[in-house]
Amino acid sequence: MIAGPFPSDHSPARVLVVDDNPTNRYVLRTTLSRAGHTVVEAEDGTGALALLKDAETLPEVAVVDVRLPDMTGFEVCERIKADPATAALPVLHVSASAITVDDRTQGLNRGADAYLTEPIAPDELLATVTATLRYARARRRAERLADRLLHLNEATLLLYSADSAAGVARAAARGAAIVLGAPAVAAIISPHGEPASAAGTGTGAGGQASPDSVVDVRLDARDLPPYHEFGDRTGTRLVTVHTHEWPGFPQELASRGRLAVAVARAKPGRQPVCLAVPAEAVSTPDDEQLLAQLAQACALALEALRSYTEEHDLALTLQRSFLPETLPDSHLADLAVRYLPASDHAEIGGDFYEALPTRGGLLLAVGDVAGHSLDAAMLMGQVRHALRAYAIEGHPPHDILGRLDHLLTAVRARLTLTLCIVFIDEATGLLHIANAGHLPPLLRTPDGNVRSVDEHGPLLGIGLPHPASTAVEAPPGSILVMTTDGLIERRHEHLGLSLERLESVLGRLPADVEEICDGLLEAFPPNGEDDIALMAVRVTGAPRSLTL
Repeated sequence: MIAGPFPSDHSPARVLVVDDNPTNRYVLRTTLSRAGHTVVEAEDGTGALALLKDAETLPEVAVVDVRLPDMTGFEVCERIKADPATAALPVLHVSASAITVDDRTQGLNRGADAYLTEPIAPDELLATVTATLRYARARRRAERLADRLLHLNEATLLLYSADSAAGVARAAARGAAIVLGAPAVAAIISPHGEPASAAGTGTGAGGQASPDSVVDVRLDARDLPPYHEFGDRTGTRLVTVHTHEWPGFPQELASRGRLAVAVARAKPGRQPVCLAVPAEAVSTPDDEQLLAQLAQACALALEALRSYTEEHDLALTLQRSFLPETLPDSHLADLAVRYLPASDHAEIGGDFYEALPTRGGLLLAVGDVAGHSLDAAMLMGQVRHALRAYAIEGHPPHDILGRLDHLLTAVRARLTLTLCIVFIDEATGLLHIANAGHLPPLLRTPDGNVRSVDEHGPLLGIGLPHPASTAVEAPPGSILVMTTDGLIERRHEHLGLSLERLESVLGRLPADVEEICDGLLEAFPPNGEDDIALMAVRVTGAPRSLTL
């Protein structure tokens, strides 16, 4: 991507003249120089190609004699056009000897943009050079605009894929640095009222910017005067300010001390965003429009993030209202739970847990309603309340599952759920486990042995009968872990292998239930795709009698 403004169609250019005749070069140089052009010369094709290869600044047009001592001008033209670095360079053939129609046809067919025969009138030469430059510059402007629009589209996609205010700021700074080919700073206020800002410090080959070229900066948009002068207006406003007017602005990003700043707001009452680049990077109406479009896209992305954040916060509040506020204090067990909602979803999930003292023991449950939706959360709330009612009535775990399945069938629930219920029997110390299609609970006995209790029945909501509970001995000090699949289920990983690793990790953890929860979450970091309900239980109550 070419940085900086393009010259006008009639402004002087850098012109390469290739001719082995010193007199011809003098005439061409004089004519072009008097018109304001800068001329560089080569005596043969080899010298011309070497000059183009080593030039820091390429000429905008080449005037090439057809008859050269080392190769023809046709070959020089072909090699210029074959090199991607010089393919766009216009070539103007001149000749005093190759003047036939066939010569001119061959020159044009082999890549020349124009063909003149000597003697050449000065006005004709200058007019041809001007016309060639006009076409070449128009093409370059079109290519540059197309390149910038492509990068603008890429930057917009980056903005809308950002999942945090800091991510929006980084995407905006990176996008502006790529599109405008200059350092850029984005400063926004997050949906929670906190400043977030980032700087795109440069671009790499081909105009591409890597994540390493974007850094976080400590800058508050509210410290910039135009931020407040914008008032309550929506849309975008472009202003020019000095860097010293923005406290904390990285001075090294604008060496001349002046900034072009786009201030944009998507909706009334929202905090506007600020996108700044060095003022010299915005020198044309196209530059202004691109900066304004980027700022507006940033404001819209922030608004989308705000809507998502508000919806997500509301969903979490509602979801947590369905869960127990506290865990019971029981002499039968020490309890610890962790509940982590999926960060990738604004919708409410259906994972839940329950711990309830009942007649003769302590009932524990972990369940998972299929999907993420308000329907899933509402069904979860209904199941949890029904579960508590059936447990208080004194029904055993497998009977509770049967009654819940009947309830779901009666109300024609459109969703299914998995549920594992464990009842700690105060009289015997036994664990009575009934599992409706849920992950098997893990039991670690005081001797360090870890096993999963794999007996289970069908999931709830499909009207199938449920087997009797499984009685499991759990001496004092035994550890029970119940979890939803969000803890261990990962794409492209076999669930059985994940369960084996879960058993292995549990075997190495200490006996404290809080440390067990933390250790499992450390070993299986949440991936944000699913909710996690995790319960760790340490059996403490000694049985009154033991019946196996």
